[in-house]
Amino acid sequence: MLADRSHRRLWRRVRALSEGLELPDPFEAETFLGLLAERRGRPIEVLPVAVDAAIPCGVLVTTDRADYILCTPGTSALHRQHILVHEAAHLLCGHDRLPTPETPGVRALLPGLSPDLVRRVLGRTVYAEPAEREAELLASLILHRVLREGPVPGPDHGRAGSLVGASSRRPERSRV
Repeated sequence: MLADRSHRRLWRRVRALSEGLELPDPFEAETFLGLLAERRGRPIEVLPVAVDAAIPCGVLVTTDRADYILCTPGTSALHRQHILVHEAAHLLCGHDRLPTPETPGVRALLPGLSPDLVRRVLGRTVYAEPAEREAELLASLILHRVLREGPVPGPDHGRAGSLVGASSRRPERSRV
């Protein structure tokens, strides 16, 4: 019963965060990050970092001056979009203000960065962690909202709508 209450509270919090966001139209993850950076008053930079399979495909590093999203290059456009929105979700949820966890792989990714400079590192490693569940749920709700509210791009954009053969216009919703 306590788990059910906690689960409902998580959904309410994350749904409210998702619905309250200003999303760029058309949606592009990088434009979304720009809006978030402006809202936070600090830059967010996306850095491509080649990693091995033992390290997450996306990592958020928060320093005193900026936020950095380290992202595996060579992934699909759809996967990259989800990685960027997931890492942004950590910022939206305030996970950068939580105590710094011990995240494996950070030293390998950022060998020249002083440990004192890095305040927060979040990796997509263990979905059982509450912060990871919250960020993954928020990212999914944001991307669902993008698909629900915006026009689906044509086949040349390589987005989900074209993969499943959706028409180029969103069907009208019935009003009940």
